[in-house]
Amino acid sequence: MTVGSQLKQCIAGVQSAAATMKSFALETQDQEAKKTFEELAQTLDNAVNTLEKRQQYVQGQEPEYK
Repeated sequence: MTVGSQLKQCIAGVQSAAATMKSFALETQDQEAKKTFEELAQTLDNAVNTLEKRQQYVQGQEPEYK
């Protein structure tokens, strides 16, 4: 497995986790839990952005990973 494909897989996993947190936030009635889930989703969205930047860097440095 190449670094590029590992990054793609990692990004997909983090995006899935963020979506799950957003779903939990919508489904819960507990305001404290809702806030926690929303914060976690935001943290995961930030992680996705960071990973996507890293993926772009790797692709720029190593075109064979595209």
